[in-house]
Amino acid sequence: MKIARFMDPQGHVHFGTPIDASHAHRLSGRLYESLTETTEVFEVSRWLAPIAPVNIYGIGLNYRAHAAETGAAIPVHPVVFMKPTTAITDPGAPILLPHACDQGPEVDYEAELAVVIGRTARDVSVNTALNHVLGYTCANDISARRWQKEGGAGQWIRGKSFDGFCPLGPVLVTADEIPNPQSLQVSCTINGERLQDGHTSDMIFSIAELIAFLSRDTTLLPGTLIITGTPPGVGVARKPPRFLRAGDRVTIEIEGVGKLENPVTDAPPRH
Repeated sequence: MKIARFMDPQGHVHFGTPIDASHAHRLSGRLYESLTETTEVFEVSRWLAPIAPVNIYGIGLNYRAHAAETGAAIPVHPVVFMKPTTAITDPGAPILLPHACDQGPEVDYEAELAVVIGRTARDVSVNTALNHVLGYTCANDISARRWQKEGGAGQWIRGKSFDGFCPLGPVLVTADEIPNPQSLQVSCTINGERLQDGHTSDMIFSIAELIAFLSRDTTLLPGTLIITGTPPGVGVARKPPRFLRAGDRVTIEIEGVGKLENPVTDAPPRH
């Protein structure tokens, strides 16, 4: 099932299955229990990120080719950071270039497969980890490179945490439709130019391994979002570097999951 979250013209939020660009069949029930498609057709005034996550875990350097392009060693354990939930951006909503990134271009794109936990997971094994997955969606792990490298005293979270730095969507594809998340093509296109083109088989740590690792003595609640690393082709590694600019249109596409599109604009003036 493809699950979207949307706002109707009256401002009410629903889950549904998309019909076209402005209509959806409403889903009844609860996301982390069961959803049933109805015959009710709702007008969509705005598509929203498919979930409002309770926590967001990010994984760095999880594609061999991406580690190689940055000159980094293959990690022995997953490189983990977190993003605040305020980083979530809806499909079609603008990626804002922060005022804090005022010392030259630095805001980068990262196409990523996102995993949504549907059943509480704690101390799960690799063999059972995927049983806790509700589904998958597209994410863009926007990263302010100067803040990532220099503004956080060695910690990445600051450069990954500005408002809107995690576009997500457009739909959540349930796990039954993606039996093998290690067999998906992942790409990022900006203004029609494909800059990232990778495959989840290149992951250093598989989805199951990541869930097992993150759940050690740690409860992953339903609604936990895990963004699982990016393939090669990021802007900072290109020659010359290619960072996001106002007027760009970024498309993240994942095989079997969908296309996430967002324009890029400057943040509005401070008051």
